[in-house]
Amino acid sequence: MDRRFLFVLGSARTGGNTELLARRAAEQLPEGVGQRWIDLTEQPLPDFEDLRHDSDHVRPPSDTPAGLLLDATLAATDIVIASPVYWYSLSAQTKRYLDYWSGWLRTPGLDFKAAMAGRTLWGVAALADEELSVADPYAGTLRNSAAYMGMRFGGVLLGSGSKPGDVLSDTAALARAKTFFAQDAPLARFPDDTAGAA
Repeated sequence: MDRRFLFVLGSARTGGNTELLARRAAEQLPEGVGQRWIDLTEQPLPDFEDLRHDSDHVRPPSDTPAGLLLDATLAATDIVIASPVYWYSLSAQTKRYLDYWSGWLRTPGLDFKAAMAGRTLWGVAALADEELSVADPYAGTLRNSAAYMGMRFGGVLLGSGSKPGDVLSDTAALARAKTFFAQDAPLARFPDDTAGAA
C-alpha cells in the first residue's frame, strides 16, 4: 500500500516551532509519498458532543470541518499529530480532534476502529522546556490512543523552542527529524499491556 501522510496541525500559531519541525521531518519522506496538511485553526471543530448513551452519531458531511477531517483521516496510512506541548499535553484543538474519534467509533457503518487498525500514529511537538520528559503525558496520550485503536506508534519527535523559529536552533531535534519517519513503527501497546477505554 502506498503511504499517505496526514499532518494535523494543532498550534494556535501559524508557522510555529512545531510546524517548522514537522516540515523538516516531512522533507525527508521519499518522493511520491503523499502528504496532506490540515491546520485545525482553519478547520475549527465545534465542541464534541458525546451521544453514546442518547443516540447514534451521524457521519458528518464532507463539506464540514468534521467531515473533511474524517475523510482525510480515513485516507491516510500515517497520521501525524503536530501539536505543541501545552500544559504538558496536547493543544485544545488537537484534543478536540481526538475527541471526535470517539464519535467516529460510534458512527454506524463507519467501522472506524477496524479502518484505523494497522495504520501509524506519530507525534511532533515543540515545547518551551529543555527538559523533554515534561512531554511524557503528551506522548502517553498518543501512544495509548494508538494502542486502543490497534495502530502502530512511531513515537514523538520533540524539539525545544518558545519564540518563533527557536526550534531551528535545536540541532539534536533537527538531526532526529532526518530519520524520524524512516523508523519502523511497532504496534502500540498500553504501558501495562492491558485493555484501555476511549
